[in-house]
Amino acid sequence: MDITLHNTQSGKRERFEPLVPGEVSIYLCGPTVYDFAHIGNAVPAVAFDVLVRLLRLEYPKVTFVRNITDVDDKINAAGIATGRPIRELAQRYANEYQDDIAALGVIPPDVEPRATSHIPEIVDMIETLIAGGHAYEAEGHVLFHVPSDPDYGTLAKRSLEDMLDGARVEVAPYKRDPKDFVLWKPSTPELPGWESPWGRGRPGWHIECSAMIRKHLGPVIDIHGGGSDLTFPHHENESAQSRCVNGGTPSVRYWLHNGMLTMGTGKMSKSVGNIVTIRELLSRHDGEVLRYALLSGHYRAQLMWNESLAQAQSSLDTLYQALRDTDEASNETSASYANA
Repeated sequence: MDITLHNTQSGKRERFEPLVPGEVSIYLCGPTVYDFAHIGNAVPAVAFDVLVRLLRLEYPKVTFVRNITDVDDKINAAGIATGRPIRELAQRYANEYQDDIAALGVIPPDVEPRATSHIPEIVDMIETLIAGGHAYEAEGHVLFHVPSDPDYGTLAKRSLEDMLDGARVEVAPYKRDPKDFVLWKPSTPELPGWESPWGRGRPGWHIECSAMIRKHLGPVIDIHGGGSDLTFPHHENESAQSRCVNGGTPSVRYWLHNGMLTMGTGKMSKSVGNIVTIRELLSRHDGEVLRYALLSGHYRAQLMWNESLAQAQSSLDTLYQALRDTDEASNETSASYANA
C-alpha cells in the first residue's frame, strides 16, 4: 500500500519512501511538563498514534521517539510559583501526561527521552555549531547565528519581516542579529543548571530536540511531527541547527504538522486560559470518546472543541452497533452452513 504524506517542507503531498528500505524513523515533539495536559495537547499524540500504527502495518521496523521537555522557563516559573522543587514538579506532570494519553488509547513510544538526560549531547552539538561558524558565545549565552544558514526560513516560509517582528519583542544587546536564538543560557543558583564550557547554565528549547533526535534516530530521520504552532520558531530553528551540524544536509525528510484545537475564538492555550484538561474530561467521559472526537476531522484542519461530546458518543454507539450486527449476521451464516 502506498502511503502519501503532506510534507510541510515542500507544501505538497508526497509518496512516502523511507530512507532505509523497510525501516522508518519518526520523532514527535512531546509535552513541556509543568501542569496537567489540556485536551489540545492530546491532538498530536492521538494523530501521530494513528500514523505510527499505520506505518507498523506496512514496515517491519518502525522506531518512534516522543520526547519529554523537562527543563524550560515555564517549568521553572511553575516551580517558583508553587514553591515545589522544580525537578519533582516536572517528574509529576510527565507521569500525569503519560497516564492521560494512555487513557486515550495512545501506545507508548519506543523511546521517550528527556532533555535533562541529554546534556552532554546538547553541549557537543553546540560546540560543533560554534566550530562551524554557526554559533557564538556572548555574555554567558550561546546563540545560533541565523544569517550563517542560507536555508533558514524555508520550512515555515515566513518573510524576513515576519521573522523580525517576532524577534523585536525583546532583542538582547549581545545578539549579533535580531533573529539569532538561544542554544545555551546561564542559570542562577536556584534554577536547574549544568556545567559547560560557557559556565553553569541550561539548554535552549530548540537544541534539546535536535540532540535527542541525533542520539536516538541519527543525523537524518524520515518523519518529524508536531502541532502547526511549532512550525515557527521551534521547528524552523531546530531544522536550521541540525542542518548546519550535518554540513548542509537536511535532518528531516518529511515534516508533518497537525492542526490546532480551538475553544471560543482562539487556539486552546494555558497562557490564554481557555483550556480544559484531559484529566477533567476523563472524569466525565470514556477515553475512547475523547479519542474519537479528536479524530473526527482531518488531522491538518483546525478543530473546534465541543465539550458536550454528544456527537462523538452517538457516532461510537452507532459504529459498535453496526459491528455487533455484522458479527451476529456472520455467526448466523456460519451456523446455517454447519447445519446444512
